Amino acid sequence: MMPMQMDGARKKMTARLVDSLYTEAMLLADEARSYFDELGRPERDALGPMERVAFSCESLKVTTRLMHVIAWLLTRKGIAAGEIGEEEASADSRRVGEAADSDPAAIAAMPAGARAIVEASIDLYARVARIDRDMVDPEPDSPALGLLRRIERAL
Repeated sequence: MMPMQMDGARKKMTARLVDSLYTEAMLLADEARSYFDELGRPERDALGPMERVAFSCESLKVTTRLMHVIAWLLTRKGIAAGEIGEEEASADSRRVGEAADSDPAAIAAMPAGARAIVEASIDLYARVARIDRDMVDPEPDSPALGLLRRIERAL
């Protein structure tokens, strides 16, 4: 797929957005590591056996989402630094990777701290995936808009 070309103003906006998302992702990754490795241990230990398994699965899903997001953001930073070309960056291997969906019932049964981290990772991943999709596959014009443009040109 052909990458979407950007003008100077859009590049600056994109660079600021990438920097902001990168900071958010790194802070969330640090928060997740701290919670799942240390702070959340007493809460995890208080869960039943099946809930502990769900807790562990969700912590892995958080890690996977954040790895995909951070890898994509580093690619965008590489483009801005001139280390990666737009065409290379639009390759499927450079797009946001697939992340497993979380079970809403499992999330609801988790302690509040874990639930907040899981939900934040889902939100961040969804935002970055939407940006990735829009950068490579911009939304096509609606048929009605195309018809309106043809009428305007004819008149």
